[in-house]
Amino acid sequence: MSDALYTTPALAAIFTPEGNLGQLLAFEAALARAETRAGLIPAEAAEAIAAACRVELYDVMALYSDAARAGTLVIPLVRALTAKVAEPGRAYVHWGATSQDAIDTALMLQLRAALNLIEADLLRLAAACARLAEAHRATLMPARTLLQQALPMPFGLKAARWLALVVRQACTLRTQREQLAVQFGGAAGTLAALGEQGLAVADLLAAELGLVAPDLPWHAERDRTASLAAALGVAAGSMAKIGHDIVLLAQSEVGEVGEASAPGKGGSSAMPQKRNPVDAVLAQAAARLAAGQVTVLLGALAQEHERAAGGWQAEWQALPDLVRYTGGAVARTADAITGLEVDSTRMRANLEVGGGLLMAEALTLALAFQLGRPEAVHLVQALCARAVTAQTSLAVIVAADVQVSAVLSPAEITATLDPANYLGSSGALIDRALERYHALLTESS
Repeated sequence: MSDALYTTPALAAIFTPEGNLGQLLAFEAALARAETRAGLIPAEAAEAIAAACRVELYDVMALYSDAARAGTLVIPLVRALTAKVAEPGRAYVHWGATSQDAIDTALMLQLRAALNLIEADLLRLAAACARLAEAHRATLMPARTLLQQALPMPFGLKAARWLALVVRQACTLRTQREQLAVQFGGAAGTLAALGEQGLAVADLLAAELGLVAPDLPWHAERDRTASLAAALGVAAGSMAKIGHDIVLLAQSEVGEVGEASAPGKGGSSAMPQKRNPVDAVLAQAAARLAAGQVTVLLGALAQEHERAAGGWQAEWQALPDLVRYTGGAVARTADAITGLEVDSTRMRANLEVGGGLLMAEALTLALAFQLGRPEAVHLVQALCARAVTAQTSLAVIVAADVQVSAVLSPAEITATLDPANYLGSSGALIDRALERYHALLTESS
């Protein structure tokens, strides 16, 4: 099956054969310009090389076919590029570089474009979460621990937690994007072919491409790609968490949220009544696919001496796949949250399903001021058990209990058992999430 379900068209376009070839050619043209600026090759040579660095001049599929035999796309590309470069540039094609310099740098350029797209979708998701957090400050629902009702909470706080999670991922991936580094070390990482001009060319090449100039070539030290892989894996897993929440909240027996409806969306081939949370489901699927690629990339950290024999080559497939799947998870989650339909009436009804038992902690604390905590805990446990046995509400049992009425007035009992009075710092927490989100927007502008 096509993986179009698990990524976006824009991300897929970055990692096409044509997209990869375009960035390899961008490297070759930038290298020639850098070497001209360093005084190593004539300006006319750089101009001739740049003129031949156009994707439409090449048979992409033929180059990839040759790459399968050569072991790398750069070998047939350099041969084809050299044939197309007019004199005096022909002698200076790929001057002082190695295949890995071109492949790694091209990938960094692709990653930069991809991370820009993922950040845009993260910001779209954050905006949707922020709207929900603000709009549902007072929309009460059950908080759930171990899938059991625990305490009351505002739905706005759940959305604020999603928001904070998304903001953290946006910040992390932005940092990763800003650290993308050029690769340039020559045949064995010594830059020997460029004499004393090696470091100067490396710095000029980084400037030409808008990438970081690293302290040393990093041919076989893959902490950069592994760190990015880990960050992408965490981002994808974060989307899976949000998607999982949506799926659980959308269950028929819960029914507190639903994805926005659209023609042809969320149906079933067999059951006409179904309205499936397809965006959230596919976000989780994409996140699982992403997680598998993280394992490959972390496993590729152990590389042999100055050039890897297998680990680096595995990155060529794993890292683009990881980026595409992570971007797909982000985009699907943003689609799910944007226009999310919130059933506040159902949330309130679910809050009452347990007969008020989720207010047990509030009652315990209210009684503890008079009875002490151990005695209060023992009493409330007994009251809850009686409510369950009698199949009635906790409020009914509490109102009839002599021990409780001896220390709490009817008005105090009512106030204590009102979910709206037991939200703690929820409002302040929502404000914190919104403030950090607005700070991120300021940093982005």
